[in-house]
Amino acid sequence: MTTFSAKPAEIEKKWVMIDATGLIVGRLATIVAKHLRGKHLPIFTPHVDCGDNVIVVNAAKVAFTGRKREKKIYRHHTGHIGGIKERTARWILEGKFPERVVEKAVERMLPHGPLGRRQFGNLRVYPGPEHPHAAQQPEMIDIAILNRKNVRSD
Repeated sequence: MTTFSAKPAEIEKKWVMIDATGLIVGRLATIVAKHLRGKHLPIFTPHVDCGDNVIVVNAAKVAFTGRKREKKIYRHHTGHIGGIKERTARWILEGKFPERVVEKAVERMLPHGPLGRRQFGNLRVYPGPEHPHAAQQPEMIDIAILNRKNVRSD
């Protein structure tokens, strides 16, 4: 018996939608990354983009465990000397683009290379409940029922 290797022409991409209201960021990101890579499929092939297109809505309503909302720091460098910038998760979630918290968490769980960038392009994150992808008829995935730890119980 030979090892199965999926070809790009054989792959059928689905559209899935996840409501992030009250979900823990890290647990949400692992499930989203798994669907983007296609590791939930029996035809998973590491060097082929065989994952689904994922839509995350209500990204502004995600939760953190412990005191990460105030203590977690996102850093980036401007490119100039001494140009490191720091922002807390609370500052980002209350700012203009709260969906970036989910995007960064998922992006850092994907491979760092051309394939990972292509897979990350299949992710759409929206801060509110509306999205422009109704024509794709996305299948709803309820992450909250998979494990009781996926939802913050405050």
